[in-house]
Order: sequence, then C-alpha cells, then structure tokens
Amino acid sequence: MKSIVAGAAAAAVTLGMAAAAQAADISGAGSSFIYPVFAKWGEAYKKETGIGLNYQSIGSGGGIKQVTAKTVTFGASDKPLDDKYLADHGMTQFPMISGGIVMMYNVKGIKPGQLILDGKTVEAIYMGKITMWNDKAIAALNPGVKLPNQPIVVVHRSDGSGTTFNFTNYLSKISKDWADEIGSDTAVEWPTGLGAKGSEGVANTVKQTAGAIGYNEYAYVIQNKLGYARMINKEGKVVEPSLATFASAAANADWAGAHNFRVIITDQPGAKSWPIAASTWVIIHTDPKDPAAAKQALTFFDWAYKNGKPEAKALDYVAIPDNVVKLIENSWSSIKHEGKPVYALTH
Repeated sequence: MKSIVAGAAAAAVTLGMAAAAQAADISGAGSSFIYPVFAKWGEAYKKETGIGLNYQSIGSGGGIKQVTAKTVTFGASDKPLDDKYLADHGMTQFPMISGGIVMMYNVKGIKPGQLILDGKTVEAIYMGKITMWNDKAIAALNPGVKLPNQPIVVVHRSDGSGTTFNFTNYLSKISKDWADEIGSDTAVEWPTGLGAKGSEGVANTVKQTAGAIGYNEYAYVIQNKLGYARMINKEGKVVEPSLATFASAAANADWAGAHNFRVIITDQPGAKSWPIAASTWVIIHTDPKDPAAAKQALTFFDWAYKNGKPEAKALDYVAIPDNVVKLIENSWSSIKHEGKPVYALTH
C-alpha cells in the first residue's frame, strides 16, 4: 500500500502500467480520497482486460475542471455537483464509493487510537482557539493520557478538495460559528494552519511535523502509520474509525430518494456511526465527445461495482449497495451519442 500513496503525489499517476497511457486506456482525474481503491481496481482490471486506468489524483476541484473541459473522460469529486452545473455543462454524476475522514496526528507518546476528540474540539483547533496539545478541552476528553506541553500545528488542504468540503461540512453542522464565519466548500479561508496539496501532501506534512494534526481519508492514515483519533459522534458515543463505523454512517444515505444521487453523510445518527463519513461521485458527460471512451469507462465502473468489493473492503471503503448500483446503471441510459445510449445494459 505504501507505494500507492507515494505514487499518487505525481501530477499524473498512471494506474496498472508503468509507461504513459495508451489510447485504449481510461482517463480520469480528481478526488485523492478515492485514489487508493482506484489504484487497486485499476491494477486488477488491467490484468483481467488489458485496459489500464490513467487517473490523476489532483483533488476534486481539479477533476471537476478537467472533466468540464473534456480533457479526461470522467472526473471524480467528493463534493456532488448541483443540478445547475450538471445541466449547464451536460453532465451526470453517480456515487462510486464511501469511506471515512479521520483526524491524523503526530504527537510523540500518544499511540494511534489513544486520543479521543469531539467535533467542538476539532473546530476550536482549526479556528486557532486551541493551540496546545495539553489544552484543558483536550485533557477533559482524555483522562489518563499524558498530553505534552507542545504547540499544535494545524494542517489543511491547499487545493480544491472534496475531503475539505466534507470536513468543513461536518464542522458547519456542529458549530454555528464555523458555519457563519468559514462555511463549507472545497476551498475555504482557513483561520490558521499550513496548507498541503492533495491527501498525499497532508499525510506527508503531518508525518514530517512534530505536533501536527490533519484530516485525511483513512487509508492514507494507516499507510503512513500515523496516529489517529477516535471520535465522539452525534449520539455521544466514542467510535473507532473502521469499515463498520463508516458503513453505519453510509447506511443512512437515501440514494434512491436523492436527486442526482446527492447525499452528504457527515454527522449521521446511529450509536456506531463515524461522524466524518464521505462519498465520491463520478462525473461524466451525457453526450461524450468520444463515445467509445465513455463506454469503456462505464464498463470499468460496472466491473468495479460487481467485482471490486474485496479491494474496497480491504482498504476500509464502503461499497455502494447492489440495489443502488442498479439505479445508477439504469441512469446511464441518459448518456447518449447521436441519440443512442453509449452503454447498453446486458443484465
């Protein structure tokens, strides 16, 4: 896994092959949240079909720009696009995966999972109101944990990021001050902290900086062997980041009832629900300029939904339920070229 994260730091990352993408390969760009599982899927799909996946892990904002400009076949974003943007640019979207965003830290003497945080404390840290690791608010959540008299180094994304959107969406839900002063988006005016590019950049910065804290997709935390906090959720329960707690949060998602599959799964109810859960959407044109490339991409997504669950589970991602996959694939009938569906369902 370590090589996966390290490789994602490049501006363009080619999955499933060492050389530059061939004409037959599938092109995509965007979310670094989904990158670890795309890497695994791309590798397996290449072995099975001979077709590679050329995916640029550049952040959701970059992916939206590239697919809008039609420089890639699909984009991937952890923030769903609104109806107007989709309509104006002739695009559709559908969820590909769900998972969890975790508070990662580099504090000597505090083991992974030993620290407990809640939303209010995280918000105060990112507001610059809590600046030391032995602050009384952190100490109150962690009786018996020896907290150092050490400054907290706040790390956040510097690029347009769906992970940032979900993190700030969560903070906006639990703090009116955050909602009013900072808000929720792929990029915000941070009150404090160091910026780092991509999930990879945040992980590396936290790893290299004593006293640092950052937010990231769980796979990057585990791969970099960093500390991670347990969290107090909406029900007041202390929960561990895991496939089970991410799945509990995702279970509340009403994909079937959501227009354009737009569901945000932060701060969900449930005793076992992880508070900062998130999803990734694939974005693709409804009238693609290269219908053969679009068909190839949809064929890959179909394969991933049906065959990629073991890889997703191994990385603690939550697979999209089968009944929702059926709705998603039925929605692909809107993707047409010269009036004909690009992808014909065979099931």
